[in-house]
Amino acid sequence: MTGRESITPPHRYRDNDKAVGIGNAFWDMSERNGLAGIVAELDDGLLRTADGHEFVNFTCCSYLDLDSHPEVIEGAVAALRRFGVLDHCIPRSRVQIPALLELEASLGELWDADVVSAISAGVASAGLLPLVASGHLGDGTRPLMVFDKYCHVSMANAKPACADETEVVTCAHHDLGFLEDMCKRYERVCYVVDGADSLGGYAPVKELNDLQDRYGLLVYFDDSHSVSAYGERGMGYVRENSRLQDARTVTVATLNKAFGTSGAAIVLDGFDKSVLRVIERFAGALSYSQPMNTAAVGASLASAAIHRTPELVTRQTRLAANIELFDSLVRTAQSGAEFPIRVVPMGDDAVIDAGRRVFEAGFYVSPVFFPIVPRGTAGLRVMMRAGQTVDQIRSLCRVLVEVGADAVTLADEVPGGVLR
Repeated sequence: MTGRESITPPHRYRDNDKAVGIGNAFWDMSERNGLAGIVAELDDGLLRTADGHEFVNFTCCSYLDLDSHPEVIEGAVAALRRFGVLDHCIPRSRVQIPALLELEASLGELWDADVVSAISAGVASAGLLPLVASGHLGDGTRPLMVFDKYCHVSMANAKPACADETEVVTCAHHDLGFLEDMCKRYERVCYVVDGADSLGGYAPVKELNDLQDRYGLLVYFDDSHSVSAYGERGMGYVRENSRLQDARTVTVATLNKAFGTSGAAIVLDGFDKSVLRVIERFAGALSYSQPMNTAAVGASLASAAIHRTPELVTRQTRLAANIELFDSLVRTAQSGAEFPIRVVPMGDDAVIDAGRRVFEAGFYVSPVFFPIVPRGTAGLRVMMRAGQTVDQIRSLCRVLVEVGADAVTLADEVPGGVLR
């Protein structure tokens, strides 16, 4: 015994002992079965490992396959040539080249909003949420910060910083009754939630609009999984369905997923320019010398240009058709939704072996387990993309049925006898 004091963690907002202690066993098992740490080269839509195993990736968030679009690639190269620097490493509040301003203006026109760029949605949330908590991104009133139980870790990780500015609580998933009770009790409430969940499903945007109207509720959305894949000009589920486009709603979204590039967009309405300056100067890493690099900006300008053409609708339509085809073959809790993610349920003791067998058959779907999902709700996460072929989807579904046994439920109608 040293006689020195040990520390008992309060675990008020996170518990690494629990997350690592339980989740790491699944990660280790995934790695032992070749389902994590995979290294593969991309060749014409197929991935190939060093030992020659080829597979189709059904766990990729590039829902429209814009990340390999020739115009997006050329946009990155052209921007590097034009500006002559990869990363102008100085806070933008001091000196900046025109690249970021051009991108923010382009995205602002595309989605009819004020847009501030960031290197990632996680960085954006880490910087913005404490400013919301202190009232500086709002009307000056410190709100009760209500984090949805299943909000993405990139937002949940901001709880301790927010708790130094105001009160922080966690509510059950999409618990509108709890939110209304808090709105009646507190002068100001902010709800932190995913607009589109990483495991399927959308936030109740219209019902939240009602609470915003009645009580002035602030809502902070991360809509990363639906921007570009959903809505006119790829504005995403939140913006497409919310009738409130003012300072009561803040939306962040990565550009790495369906948008097909890199970085993130903070989409704002109704804020004075002075508030945008506060974001640039005090929103954590947003105020450091870490802006989007020039290649990412150029690629994003090219993707934004594609978003203004009929090609975007063509790709969105292909994605929707592929989602519908999958749903016609395998039933999941997400069946029938326009969301591109499906989770095929499996038992905790079976999900790794099932994932391995799917991979051996030439497809990668990621096993998800605690703390990615609640304990006892493991499954194989399938992500649909516009570029997947009908044959690939049919073949994957056939394999899922074979490995899923009793856990996989066939759809009532199987067009054309696909699974025969």
